[in-house]
Amino acid sequence: MTPAGLEISGGETVLFWVVAPLMVLAALGLLFVRRAVHAAMCLVFVMVSMAILYIAQEAPFLGVVQVVVYTGAVMMLFLFVLMLVGVDASDSLTETIRGQRWVGLLIGLGLALVLGGVVGRAAFPPGVGLAGGDPGGVANPQALARVLFGDYVLAMEAVGVLLVTAAVGALVLTHRRRLTPKQNQRTVAEARVKALSQGVTLTPLPSPGVYATSNAMDTPALGPDGEQVPQSVSRVLRIRGQERPAPHTAVALVENQADRGTEEES
Repeated sequence: MTPAGLEISGGETVLFWVVAPLMVLAALGLLFVRRAVHAAMCLVFVMVSMAILYIAQEAPFLGVVQVVVYTGAVMMLFLFVLMLVGVDASDSLTETIRGQRWVGLLIGLGLALVLGGVVGRAAFPPGVGLAGGDPGGVANPQALARVLFGDYVLAMEAVGVLLVTAAVGALVLTHRRRLTPKQNQRTVAEARVKALSQGVTLTPLPSPGVYATSNAMDTPALGPDGEQVPQSVSRVLRIRGQERPAPHTAVALVENQADRGTEEES
């Protein structure tokens, strides 16, 4: 039954049944996705959806706090963590402690039972809406501000200092001191000129082989003398052993050049 003075409109009901299942799916995504970036995106979706539900329940202060504090500030800390571990980093599935999964499952099951018992014994009074919430006539945001910055001001300041310290620590840990001077176009050109004695070429590397019968990245190009140019094939393909030589093509090209020279002389 709907309490007196509290009416739920049809639009609010539709909004809840559209947003709430998506929030549940995003929350489950936190457990089953493999990449940390995807988990962070799921968490952002849950937080923003919760802010939408707060605003729909005529609690704009909580909705704004949900977006500014949690989705903004707290998610920035999560992004700093992603910067530390790397976007493509994955968790190791090798167990360093035997039986830790079973211990974790038992602890999680016990916590679920305790929370279930607390929720089952809790008694929730009927909703009265914003009009009858405070007999003193103080609105919800003012009353919440009095509690947070009056009774729990020390805890709020401690949390603020902790968040700032965590952000500064993440910035310090992710900063890498440059061991060598920054390279610009002039220094790179001078280094390549000095490396000429070591066999480094100034011109761009030749393209892979392009012949009448093949056109592939794993086939080396041929020089003017008919010899293969190893630099035309990617170093990765050579290390993997996937380079495909073209001796028959080289021999045919040399023979064709010889035939053309003979025809020109005659």
